[in-house]
Amino acid sequence: MAIERTLAIIKPDAVGRGLQGEILSRISKAGFKIIAIKSLRLTKAEAEGFYAVHRGKGFFEELTTFMSSGKVIAMVLEADGAILKWRDTMGATNPANAAPGTIRRDLAESIGNNCVHGSDAPDTAAFEIGYFFSGHELL
Repeated sequence: MAIERTLAIIKPDAVGRGLQGEILSRISKAGFKIIAIKSLRLTKAEAEGFYAVHRGKGFFEELTTFMSSGKVIAMVLEADGAILKWRDTMGATNPANAAPGTIRRDLAESIGNNCVHGSDAPDTAAFEIGYFFSGHELL
């Protein structure tokens, strides 16, 4: 596999429950290098822009309201095969379907409050990283 970068977000539900330390520890233990990290609160418009690919879907309004409801921690993770590796570390979107030991299985409360986000493909990762981080932040 090749060295890749992916976007990871610790979502408002996890930050609100004080789980960021546990999640960051799991990121470290999984062998990721954190290239960039920031804490921020998305506006509703920023959340809508980030999730624009889902506009028109039934969950769009709820998702963007949720993602703008509190602080998030956005990160660029780097590793060999980072995109798939992060998705495996997170677990399935629905925590009930996630493998034991994954973040979502162990920490998430529901499919809506599932603690973390991750890019699903190289083109998505490129867009998502650029949405949160400028070039000089990635050096």
